[in-house]
Amino acid sequence: MTTVLPDTGYVPTDEDRASLDSWFAQYDAHSAQRHVERMADMAVFPLNLVSDDSAGDGRTAQWDREQFIATMTQVMGAGGEDIAFRSTRTPVFLSPSLAVVFTDAAMTTAGRTRRLRYADILVRRDGVWAFQTMMQSGWGDNL
Repeated sequence: MTTVLPDTGYVPTDEDRASLDSWFAQYDAHSAQRHVERMADMAVFPLNLVSDDSAGDGRTAQWDREQFIATMTQVMGAGGEDIAFRSTRTPVFLSPSLAVVFTDAAMTTAGRTRRLRYADILVRRDGVWAFQTMMQSGWGDNL
């Protein structure tokens, strides 16, 4: 079966993809080190969040920088063990400055691996990417 991707009217350049890959490498490095404030530096606030709750209802929220830092600090934990990420990302560029990125990832810490699937909406401003919307199931009760 052949997969046909929708025509967004924009074909990304090699530089577009390389700049996005570089951005994610930097974000993953900050995540692995639990540098939550540096992670926040890579976002546009208010940050949109989209998830679902334990009842199966869709939930949305907007976080400011302080809410992001507080929540991600709690989620990431304060442990000293390393966090390793292996990710496969599928970006869909809507323009040179808009991308929706689907990620299948494995996060390993303390010998345990957790599989994740999520999507982010990124915007490029002044040549720099930043995430503006995070979407992942299962977090709605915390929003």
